Amino acid sequence: MASRTRAKEDLNLNHTVQRQFDKAARHVKLPSGLLEQIKVCSNVYYVQFPVKIGRNYKIFEAWRAEHSHHKKPLKGGIRYSSMVTQDEVMALAALMTYKCAIVNVPFGGSKGGIKLRPRDYNAEQLERITRRYTTELIKKDFIGPGTNVPAPDYGTGEREMSWIADTYDTFHPGGLDNLACTTGKPLSQGGIRGRREATGLGVVYALREVFRHQKDMQKLGLSGSLEGKTISIQGLGNVGYHAACTLFEEDGARIVAIGEWDGTIHNPNGIDINKLMKWKKRHKSIQAFPGCKSTPKGTDCLQVNCDILIPSALEAQINRSNMKRIRAKIIAEAANGPTTSEAEDYLNKKGALIVPDIFLNAGGVTVSYFEWSKNLSHMRFGRLEKRVGEFQRSNLLNATEALTGHKYPSKTKETLMRGVGEHDLVYSGLEQTMVDAYNEIRHIRNRNKAIKDLRTAAYVSAIKKVGTTYLELGIFP
Repeated sequence: MASRTRAKEDLNLNHTVQRQFDKAARHVKLPSGLLEQIKVCSNVYYVQFPVKIGRNYKIFEAWRAEHSHHKKPLKGGIRYSSMVTQDEVMALAALMTYKCAIVNVPFGGSKGGIKLRPRDYNAEQLERITRRYTTELIKKDFIGPGTNVPAPDYGTGEREMSWIADTYDTFHPGGLDNLACTTGKPLSQGGIRGRREATGLGVVYALREVFRHQKDMQKLGLSGSLEGKTISIQGLGNVGYHAACTLFEEDGARIVAIGEWDGTIHNPNGIDINKLMKWKKRHKSIQAFPGCKSTPKGTDCLQVNCDILIPSALEAQINRSNMKRIRAKIIAEAANGPTTSEAEDYLNKKGALIVPDIFLNAGGVTVSYFEWSKNLSHMRFGRLEKRVGEFQRSNLLNATEALTGHKYPSKTKETLMRGVGEHDLVYSGLEQTMVDAYNEIRHIRNRNKAIKDLRTAAYVSAIKKVGTTYLELGIFP
């Protein structure tokens, strides 16, 4: 009898997101037509444009997907990658809709991308490509402070956002709110303090809240706080680095493995993240870092024995091929779509706790919301009240010293007197956002016995909020 071959695993992120949506939609009482409207991508702009590279012209493919217009403007990053596809951009736009809803940020979801590998081009060439892409978006009204606001993503950063903002401003002279057409900009161009580390820091704030629920942790065989917990991280880019650095320096966690494009390093006793970053800058690689065992595959870090696994690279990294070798008790999805549907089903049955991407990596869009609001108000957060707060605290401390006859230590007094600045407000707002959102989705999971995992609960939260908005707008009477 001929042996049956197992069907190839579906790694398409768009299909994965749709399956996750359908799984959650069964728990939401909304009209079927409205559920379909929430699920589908409203529109996608595909464009090919020429840019002169050297002596020749090269045609670049690019996209901007708009998933949902239930809130304005739409929000979502722009990625530069040779792997960008229309399906991927549509899936990421959908995730942005759900992500914004979960953390109560009033944006619709969008995403964009250009099919290129950034390291194949110099800065001047990348600037020309970016400005031409922006021009194409302007032509079709796919960018603007009140319509669609891009942000950095894989392969882009502050530099690209600054180029985009300047191009938009050139086409809209005199527009007072022009800088609000992008977020993730340099501070000198209307950026906000804390945006660079926002996504990684949001991961940490969420994990701290996860560990505050000791009954949940007992089921995993864990207790206490993040201190001493072993952590493996895939991807030491912006998100992975800031998560690792904060967990290492502030929470006392032990980073036992790091995976990058060129391999994995592993040390069960812990890796000093600051020393590793210096090594990486000097050698352009994490390989051969002193005290660590090096292996050639960047995915080896996924299989390390640890308490928490943080995939912060690309999608579909945890899949059929390696799911049975995943030993972490908590999978914290800092990347978009790092776990396939099949792998998720297996890990859930195994008893692992998956903290889903549509919640966990929402720190970036949360602080982008703060930056957008700052650009529209034309006022730095904390500028008006910082000195007033310091004056009031100073008077209170001086009065306390006079009444008690005792002086505060100078360093203690200086700390207590310090006013609240933009960094403090951004961090505070981000932490509260992540804490509130986690408790909301946890409550949905615990209240409905048919919902067994946090991802389904997060989708239920998002679908209900988006659906309520449509109903209140009168689109689906």
